Amino acid sequence: MKPQSLCIFFLLHFFALLCTAASEHEAPGTGGTIVFTTLGRLNYAWDIYTLPTSDPPSPSNELRVTDGESVNFNGHFPSTSPSSVLSLLHNRSLIRTPGPQAPPPLQLVYVTERNGMPNIYYDALYFGAPGSTRSRSALEVPVRLQAPLLGLEESKNRVSMKDRPSLSGENLIYVSTHEDPAVASYGKEGWGGEVEELSTDIYVFLTRDGAHRVKVVEHGGWPCWVDDSTLYFHRRSEDQWISVYKATFPKDKPVSTESVTIQRVTPPGLHAFTPATSPGNHKFIAVATRRPNSSFRHIELFDTVKNEFIELTRHVSPTTHHLNPFISPDSARVGYHKCRGESNGAKATQLLLENVKSPVPNLSLFRMYGSFPSFSPAGDRIAYVDFPGVYVVNRDGSNLRQVFHLNAFGSAWDPVRKGIVYTSAGPEFSSVSTEVDIVSINVDDVEQSNYKRLTIDGKNNAFPSPSPDGKRIVFRSGRSGHKNLYIMDAIEGETSWIERLTDGPWTDTMCNWSPDGDWIAFSSDRHDPGSGSFELYMIHPNGTGLRRLLRSGSSGRVNHPSFRPDGKLLVFTTDYGGISAEPISNPHHYQPYGEIFTMKLDGSDLKRLTHNSYEDGTPTWAPLYINPVDVEWPRKGECAFEDCHWLNEMPGRGIKLVGPWGLAKPQCGVF
Repeated sequence: MKPQSLCIFFLLHFFALLCTAASEHEAPGTGGTIVFTTLGRLNYAWDIYTLPTSDPPSPSNELRVTDGESVNFNGHFPSTSPSSVLSLLHNRSLIRTPGPQAPPPLQLVYVTERNGMPNIYYDALYFGAPGSTRSRSALEVPVRLQAPLLGLEESKNRVSMKDRPSLSGENLIYVSTHEDPAVASYGKEGWGGEVEELSTDIYVFLTRDGAHRVKVVEHGGWPCWVDDSTLYFHRRSEDQWISVYKATFPKDKPVSTESVTIQRVTPPGLHAFTPATSPGNHKFIAVATRRPNSSFRHIELFDTVKNEFIELTRHVSPTTHHLNPFISPDSARVGYHKCRGESNGAKATQLLLENVKSPVPNLSLFRMYGSFPSFSPAGDRIAYVDFPGVYVVNRDGSNLRQVFHLNAFGSAWDPVRKGIVYTSAGPEFSSVSTEVDIVSINVDDVEQSNYKRLTIDGKNNAFPSPSPDGKRIVFRSGRSGHKNLYIMDAIEGETSWIERLTDGPWTDTMCNWSPDGDWIAFSSDRHDPGSGSFELYMIHPNGTGLRRLLRSGSSGRVNHPSFRPDGKLLVFTTDYGGISAEPISNPHHYQPYGEIFTMKLDGSDLKRLTHNSYEDGTPTWAPLYINPVDVEWPRKGECAFEDCHWLNEMPGRGIKLVGPWGLAKPQCGVF
């Protein structure tokens, strides 16, 4: 079995449950606009960089390879000649080579997000003289050839996620959500709800037709080949450190999990993950690491002969996260992506609203900075949460103001009283007895005392949603010892009157009142209390007509429903799209899934709107259609995203290294 003839992948214990209920091209009636949040995404500003593997790392020999404008990540240095890559292009008029005398280019295949959708691009950078690729100044005047490798013909003009591209001969291999499966299943055991390290196994199969699929590793992810009998991968070890392992295939008997030899490669004392190899290179691999003495993710080489780490990116930008390394075919360069910031003359535009290509005609989609967005009744202002506090901004990005200074989550505008926004004041993700209260905020009152407390018991009162006449508010409360739904007076709060809507030893939450006043949609685990699995329900405000609209998968979630202004559709976030990437390959997300879906109130016409590896959540409808164009604003804060919170957990601090690994070189720090 040779690397160029085999494809390798890691399989979850469940399969992605994709929506196949309706055509994505069916017009949704009056259309509209949906705005949602993706945690941290508008701060990524990623570019792909490279460092030489043989020279001491320094800012002077780090090169930015990609364009400095798009969100570019998960690269691959192809071994294929430029002429072979060009044969993959359908529109070769995009390419103008410098001429036959030009030196060989630095080639890159990578994922890019631009124009509202992901794609796979090919870049070739030609420099003026051989050897100048080790100089930062060389990047200032290269000839850049750039073209998409996937066009509308391949994607059939459908929106889908693309990831982990590589070239094998003249074949482009990548991960995608493009095809809907005929049968979807969570497997025999079901999804255990893991949101950190996934329960994945590693399989190999033939590239040409997908045949001869064989499981070779149980419990492993992020596989990469070295030669026809060796691959590396990562997993969490028994000592709880995430480490890189090597799998060696037998040469004289069939390949299986029983015949493959597994060996731990990186030592305890630090997390090492997302390994990268180059063909035939048994001397070193590249890994991303999190060390106990650093809050940042860095790229390092690991010498597999001397069992030593050699730090790279910490010497270049010590307070920046670096993700997902890859090595050139000649082992001379290591690539990775990081946030470009405003250095190197890179574009640093900040977006309030980022247009995301919609799969549905007449429906525009926007990713928004901040969480829990909601529109004023006129559609001219947006309220949102940016922990801590509530903010209001004009839809065009102007007149940004903080209107509530305490920690809060959720936002909803009063449909009648101008300038009134409701929110939940207190800590998020808290117990039933935590002090959280519903407050109303007069956003047009410049005084600090611009808010009124509407609940008084402080027992986790949250997610307020006003009735269309502005007289009542539905919200969830933990005052009974369980989180159930209540309705109270919208102006004076519970001191005027309050009534219970749902009652039971479960959690009903994230409620939204329909525009005609007839229904309240909410998420609940009442089908399996305490399981963490939430499904979508509706109920009349008088407590009758309870029905379940959408079932989630085992341990799955359907959250944050919101009615379209005409009341005919619901938008919500759910794990129905499964998990599309390993959580450790991205910055922090509270849950490594969450796509935006819509459906009719009878549970039909289910449509998936977003495809990515991020956590999309807290969607809302705008009261009017917004043209699908990015909206910029003056706010700064690029690169202000966090690494996976669970990587901060360092088991056995102060552990002494024993066994075959030895100690690191002096320049590498200590484990």
